Amino acid sequence: MINSPHSITGVFILKYLIIVNPISGRGYAEKMVPQIEALLRQHNLDFDLVRTTAPWHAADLAEQAAREGKYNVIVTASGDGTANEAVNGLMRARAAGFNHTAMSILPVGTGNDAAYSLGVPLELADAIQSLADDKRRRLDVGHVRGGDFPDGRYFINGVGIGFDAAVGFVAVEIRWARGLLAYLIAVLQTAFLYYKAPTVEMKFNGKTLTQPALMVSIMNGIRMGGGFFMAPKGNPADGKMDLCIASHVGRLRIFGLVPYFLKGTQEGQPEIIMEHTGQITVKAVKGVLPAHCDGETLCRAGHELAVELVPAALDFISAAD
Repeated sequence: MINSPHSITGVFILKYLIIVNPISGRGYAEKMVPQIEALLRQHNLDFDLVRTTAPWHAADLAEQAAREGKYNVIVTASGDGTANEAVNGLMRARAAGFNHTAMSILPVGTGNDAAYSLGVPLELADAIQSLADDKRRRLDVGHVRGGDFPDGRYFINGVGIGFDAAVGFVAVEIRWARGLLAYLIAVLQTAFLYYKAPTVEMKFNGKTLTQPALMVSIMNGIRMGGGFFMAPKGNPADGKMDLCIASHVGRLRIFGLVPYFLKGTQEGQPEIIMEHTGQITVKAVKGVLPAHCDGETLCRAGHELAVELVPAALDFISAAD
């Protein structure tokens, strides 16, 4: 079994499994397949391309590839959701002792926040150039347990609880827009539907904080929602998660805070708490917890979530140093 680059006369040969979610980016991913294949061939990269056909198919494909050792790099041509599935597959393989398969993303989804946070260029040609350059970093991976996933789910970018999650649920239903525009529209809609914050109990760094919280963002990466910088100083290789906690505010103040999040300057605003931690539990004392991880639904009415970091879990190829 081969779980590392093949060596022929001292030359390493990489083989890539490109996992395409054809419905990512409102179908944009499928439209980009010919260009993806052409760019990969232009760089003389050895690859196989497969399309997902069902939820969690990407996880199964990634796990199988890591276990069999045929591919050295798993690449999702997708948005955050399919990348999240692939990470879950690679982490399942890692738990079984197969941890020599790297990962990357070709950002052809809706938000592409995970790609941004992990240092992948957002232009397709540049992202494929980074594959050819093969610069690797060992990155942290998060794990969240609770809601609809009592056994847990891994994530690479972040977990959003409260308003952030509710915005994501609305954005998914906006079919005519992609990226930041879809999320901005969802913010406007959600502010009039979801504005009463649950009271939550948060335990982290040896302390307990109980308060009404409009939003609790638990970040391994930097941004969510196609351009909201929840953790502008986030670093997915520092062994810590960044917390961004927003207390309950009225509708007008929600709109007033949006520009700060778009610029990543919300720290210092009176309603915002920024912290670093390796683990946190969030429990609903009053109300319920809508939550997502990497844009995928964790729950719509959860009661308790436990989040922890797995430091230096996977190799990732990006343009970042």
